[in-house]
Parts: sequence; structure tokens; C-alpha cells
Amino acid sequence: MLAHSTFMPPYLLDRIVKHGSQQQRRCARGTLEHVRSLRANPGPPHLQHIPAIAALRTPGRPQRRIHDAQQQMQLPGMLRRSEGEPNSGDAAVDEAYAALGATYALFWQVYQRDSMDDQGMPLIGTVHYGQGYENAFWNGEQMVFGDGDGELFHRFTRSLDVVAHELTHGLIESEAALVYANQSGALNESISDVFGVLSKQHVLGQTAGEADWLIGAELLTDNVQGRALRSMAEPGSAYDDPVLGKDPQPAHMRDFIVTRDDNGGVHLNSGIPNRAFYLVASALGGYAWEHAGQIWYDTLCDRRLANDAQFADFARLTIAHGARLFGADTARMVEQAWHDVGVPVA
Repeated sequence: MLAHSTFMPPYLLDRIVKHGSQQQRRCARGTLEHVRSLRANPGPPHLQHIPAIAALRTPGRPQRRIHDAQQQMQLPGMLRRSEGEPNSGDAAVDEAYAALGATYALFWQVYQRDSMDDQGMPLIGTVHYGQGYENAFWNGEQMVFGDGDGELFHRFTRSLDVVAHELTHGLIESEAALVYANQSGALNESISDVFGVLSKQHVLGQTAGEADWLIGAELLTDNVQGRALRSMAEPGSAYDDPVLGKDPQPAHMRDFIVTRDDNGGVHLNSGIPNRAFYLVASALGGYAWEHAGQIWYDTLCDRRLANDAQFADFARLTIAHGARLFGADTARMVEQAWHDVGVPVA
């Protein structure tokens, strides 16, 4: 099972290896070695490996299975909780179960989508992966979550937006299969952040104005000087810490980072489309999943969106869908947001 993406950027793990405590370095080094061993782009979800449940499923009801790797790195691990079963008593198992359900609920209730493939794909998660594993990832079939090192990072199931982020990678593979490198890879990361944060806002019933627009806020321990791992409202402001360094995400194309690292900066430059979405949602007001989210969802599902799409390609389609769905005024707001982050749409 090979990961399409991992939540933790390699550059952040590199920082910990260089500046962390002995325990932090050990955990980060092991995580980084694992990340580098993973193939970047496995293609669409491997549904043939997932037990068929078509005859049993009811559209609108998720089919969740949460496993326990028991600190090993073998998947899926011991089954700990299946759909409809009560709390297991293991916080990570129950957090993963609840978060997968919340993500499913957003896509079903708002976008009428039946799981990530829109065909009732089972939502499978594995918790307690590895020892001190500082990451979460989607491997083409399921979600996988580490427990963190306990010094810098808590377990990765604590953050609903992180769980939803990883699950959204499955949706992206099913619809657009955005190549996980350079600008298309940054779009892949950004869209996952978008629906990650929308899942959290949907559960909390927050409007765009009420939301904090932070990704991974629940992961950081009190030892870290920061608010979260990413800020969609203010990319580059999430943390400034002696071990982690300063959040390097750009918020505008003038600061676009050209690099070979991180698959061409997919976790870095995603800050630019992230801020564009935040600006659209803020301009439209109300619940972000209703208008801005619908525009982004329809754009992702648009067959005109190439798998190697650039920011400008995606931006032009969002403008078109804004006009189609909500009219010329909305389209102008969407266009203005992309203009404000320096993405050309003409």
C-alpha cells in the first residue's frame, strides 16, 4: 500500500531532525524515512481490494471500519470498530470513526455524494500506526494515522480537518486524479485542506466569519509556539517555533516557491489557492460549504479539469462555475479573490 500524499510536509520533519530533542529527532527521522519510501501517485482508489458491500450499503449511510496497527507498520491491523458499533474506549479509534462519519456527512448532505467514489466506498482507517509516527496519509484504499511523538504532536486523529483532508485525497483521485507534483500537486493539497476545514465548520455549524480557518490546530502540544500547521486565512502565520521554524507558506504568487523538494512544493504553494478559497468564502459570507464549497466541488468534478492543471486553469473553472451556480456577482467575487493572490485568469 503506497501513499498518495502525507499530511506532514517533509520540510517540517527535516527541521525536527535537525533541531529537535533526541526523542523528537528519532520520531521525525523514522517518519521521514517512511515518507520517502512511499510512491507519490498511485492513481485512482484500488477498489478491487476493498470487500464488496454494494448489496449491504444504503446510500447516505457510511460504512466505517477502524483498525489498530498496534504500533506496527502493517495494514490494516486488528479490526476494532465497525459501522454501528458503540465506542471502543480507545480515543484514537473513536475519533477516527467520528471524523470519517463527519466527512461522509458533509459530502452526502451538501453535495449528495455517496462516499469518496460516489459509489459507497467503505471508509477504512488504521490508528496507532508505527511508534511515534508523526503523520497521517491516504494510501489509495484507506486512511492511516500515527500517534505523534507526544512532545510536539498529539495523535493525528484529534483533528477532524486532518482526517477529512486525508479522506478528500480519495475523492480527488476518483474525480480529477491531480498529479501530486508542482502546481497540480499544490491544488491537490489545497482542495484537501478546503474540504478538511469545511468538514470541521459543518460539524460546528460555523459561518465563514466565525471559523478560524486553521488546519491541524489540535495536533500541536503546548510545547509548540504556534496555532496550527497551516492557516488558510493567513498562510505563513500558523507557527513560529524554535524547532519547527517559521511557517513558510506563501499567500501570493509573487512569493511562489520553486523547489524540487516536497514534490515541487505541494505543501508550500498550496497556501496560495487556500487563501483564494478563504477570500471567496469570506466575500460570499454565510456557511462556506453552501456557496464557495459548491463552486470548488463542481470544479473538482468538471471533466475539463486536467490532471496536470495549473492554478490559473483551476481558477478559470471556479469563475465559470460561480457564474453558472450563483450568477455574475458571485463570479466577480471569485475572480477578485484569484486576482488578490496573484493568479492570472484572463
